[in-house]
Amino acid sequence: MSRDDPFEKWDIDPELKVFITTTDASCSECDERLGRGAWITLVEGKGALCLSCADLDHLIFLPSGDAALTRRARKHSTLSAVVLKWSRARKRYERQGLLVENEALAQAEQECLADSEARERRRERESARRAELDREYVERFAARVREIFPRCPPGRETIVAEHACLKYSRRVGRSAAAKSLDEAAIRLAVIAHIRHAETEYDALLARGYERHDARAQVEDKIARVLARWQARE
Repeated sequence: MSRDDPFEKWDIDPELKVFITTTDASCSECDERLGRGAWITLVEGKGALCLSCADLDHLIFLPSGDAALTRRARKHSTLSAVVLKWSRARKRYERQGLLVENEALAQAEQECLADSEARERRRERESARRAELDREYVERFAARVREIFPRCPPGRETIVAEHACLKYSRRVGRSAAAKSLDEAAIRLAVIAHIRHAETEYDALLARGYERHDARAQVEDKIARVLARWQARE
């Protein structure tokens, strides 16, 4: 027995095993010389058998990698075998995959496909639901803007809301206060919109002004626009 291919070191358990040899091998039953890299099974008292003599050659190889597919294929296969290969680097056998019946693999693949489709439909439903919830929030935010600033130009409330409430943006509309439609948070969102849309703030930044200096330059204009938009008369 080769020190690099020590079958005797494999613990015996009820699971049927097929080994990929790392040395030359021969079938002890048909005497066929299988060579290196042969797929064999070990039978007590007989030694190595090729898959044909072991009546395993009708099985299909399923490589490792998809745990759900492997689990289902094993479940549906009356006969299955674990495929192992000796790792010289790790000095142990490592699982390569599973031999299963063709019908069992087909059934497992169908079940996994159905699950995949179901998961995709669920994701689509959840995504649509989140989008609906966000749209509902934007509409409520916009209505609150219009309530507090009744004289803002038509459509501006929606622009303010969509910008402030953009998901993952960390903008004011995503804050807890804004989600409760707190007036102070709504006011901050409107101020941010006015700063960019109604003043020369962006132009000042482009000319090299520091942010705080640019804000100070447009502060009075923002206050005037706020007062005009908030006027009830």
